[in-house]
Amino acid sequence: MKRLLHADTKKLKRKYMDFYSSQYRKKPLKRDSMSGLLEGILFESSQLSKAVKAHPLMVMDGEKIIIAAVLAHVDRMSDYLQIAFFESPELDFEAFDLIMDQANLLSKEYGCNKICASLNIHVNYGLGYLLEGYHRSQSFGMAHNPPHIHRYFEEHGFDRIEMATYMKDMDSLGPLVPARMKRRLKERYKVRPVDFSRLREEAATYTRINNDAFRDHLFYYRRVPEEDLELFRDFRFLLKPENLLFVQRDGVDVGFMLWYPDFHQIMDSKSGIGLRTVLKARLKSKNIETFKIVEIGVIQREQGKGAILALFDHCQELTEGRFKNFESGWVLKDNPRSRALGDKWSDGISKTFAAYVKELV
Repeated sequence: MKRLLHADTKKLKRKYMDFYSSQYRKKPLKRDSMSGLLEGILFESSQLSKAVKAHPLMVMDGEKIIIAAVLAHVDRMSDYLQIAFFESPELDFEAFDLIMDQANLLSKEYGCNKICASLNIHVNYGLGYLLEGYHRSQSFGMAHNPPHIHRYFEEHGFDRIEMATYMKDMDSLGPLVPARMKRRLKERYKVRPVDFSRLREEAATYTRINNDAFRDHLFYYRRVPEEDLELFRDFRFLLKPENLLFVQRDGVDVGFMLWYPDFHQIMDSKSGIGLRTVLKARLKSKNIETFKIVEIGVIQREQGKGAILALFDHCQELTEGRFKNFESGWVLKDNPRSRALGDKWSDGISKTFAAYVKELV
C-alpha cells in the first residue's frame, strides 16, 4: 500500500535530499546543480525560502520512495501552486494521484486557480521538463528527466507550454552585426562587466532590470534585491565579471546578458555545485567547449532599439576563439522575437522542453 509522507522533520527532509541527489548520481548524462537550491528551501536557510510556503512530499511503498515533489506557493505568484523539484524514476500513476490530491487541497487553501509543473520556485532557477534530446548531456541550468514525466501531466488535464534551446557552431558564426551598425551601436550603448566589488548595488541593478524587462512574461514574478544578492553570492566564485554584462544608455544601465561556460562539462556525476566545481572551473576551463547565453533582459522602453544587439556583439568579441559552441537558454515557443534571434543566429534547435499548467475550476 502506497502512502503519502510529509517531509516535515529534519530527518525526513534529509531523506528527501538523499533521494533527490540519487536521481543524478552515477547517471552519465545528468548532473546535479540544483541540490543547493532545494536544500535552502527545505531547511529554510536561504533568502528565497522566506518567500515560499513549501510542502515537501514523498510517496512511499514500504521504505522505498516512489515519487518526491515540493508543492510550493509564493505570495508574489499567488494564482499558482507549483509542483517543484519533481522526481519520479519510474511511471506510477497511483503514486502521482496522491501528489495531485494534496496539490488540489493546497490550491484551495491558498486560493490558487492554477497548478503549474516544472518551475523550481522562480524562472531564474529553471523551467521545463526535457521533451526531446534525451541522448545528449544535461547542460547547466536545464532539466534532464525521464520521458514518462510528461504522461503524468498530459493525462491529468494539464496544458503543455513548449520551449526550446538553440545551438551554434562558433566556427561557422560570422559577424552578428555589420560594421556600420556596430559603429552606431557603440555610439548609443556602452557594455560593461559586472563589478563584484559593488555586489549589493549590482544585484539591485539586476533586480530592477529583471522586474521591468520580464514583468509581462509567463511565470515571472517580481524579484526582491535580497534574493538576487544571495544569487550573486552563491555564484560569485564560479563566474568572472565578463559573464554578467550590463548595457548602458546615457550612463544608465538598461539591460543585461548573463552568459557562462557550461560548467556541467567539468562536473562529474558524483557531486553537485561546490568547492570542487569552483576549483575545476579555475583549473580546467579550457576543457569546456560550450558556453551558454542564459538570460537577456532589456527594460521595456529600450526594447527593439539595439541594446540586445550591442550585448550580443560584445559577447561575440569576448568568446571568439575560446569555445566550439554556444547554447541558448530556453525560449518560449510563443515568443516570436526571441525565436527569430535563435533562427537567425543558430544552427537550429538543440533541445525542446515543456512546462505544464492546469486551470482549476
